[in-house]
Amino acid sequence: MTETAIATREQLRGYLKEHSVRHGDFQLASGQRSNVYIDAKLTTCRAQAMPLVGRVFLAKMFDRGWHPDAVGGLTLGADPIAAAIARESVTEVPPIDFFVVRKEPKKHGLQKYLEGLPAPEGLRVVVVDDVCTTGGSTIKAVQCCREAGMTILGAVCLVDREQGAKQALADLSCPFESIFTLQELVSEPGPAGASSLQQRPSCRAE
Repeated sequence: MTETAIATREQLRGYLKEHSVRHGDFQLASGQRSNVYIDAKLTTCRAQAMPLVGRVFLAKMFDRGWHPDAVGGLTLGADPIAAAIARESVTEVPPIDFFVVRKEPKKHGLQKYLEGLPAPEGLRVVVVDDVCTTGGSTIKAVQCCREAGMTILGAVCLVDREQGAKQALADLSCPFESIFTLQELVSEPGPAGASSLQQRPSCRAE
C-alpha cells in the first residue's frame, strides 16, 4: 500500500471514529445485541468522506486483482459506497458503474431486484456493504447477483465486525475483504504502537 493510500485510509478511519461509532446497548440487524454500533452512513453519506470511501475501496479491489465492470450491494448500506467507487473510478479505463440490489423486487414495471444496469448478465462485479457481522445482507446481494447471471469476483465491506461474515461468504465461494475491522475503530494507539480497546464490544453479532 502506498503512503498516499495509507494516509487516505487513516483519514477515513478518523471520520468513522468521529461520526459513526456509537457506544450503548443496541439491537443489531440479526436481533442480537452489542454495546458498540457502527452507523456507517453518517460517514459514507458525508461529502468530505465520499472520495476517501471510493479510493480505499478501489485500492482494496485492485490489490486483489479485481477489476469489475460494476459494484453494488443490498440497499441502502451499500448505495453510497457503490456510488463513491463509481465516481472515483472515472479515470479508470473503463470506469466502474454501480448498481442497487433491492430487498425485494419492485411491485410494478419490470419487477426487478437489480437497478442501474441495462444488461447485468455476464458482468463481472464486486459486492460491497457498509458493516458486516454475520454477512446476511452481503450474502443476499451475492445470491441476487448470481441469479441475474453476474460473475462475482468478491465482496468488500467497510467495517467487518469479525463475527462470521468471512466464513459465511467462503461457504458460498465468494472471497471476502474488509477495509476496517471493528477493533480498529474502537481502539486507540498504546505505548510503542500497541492498541488497547477503549471499550471492548460484547459483539454478539448483527
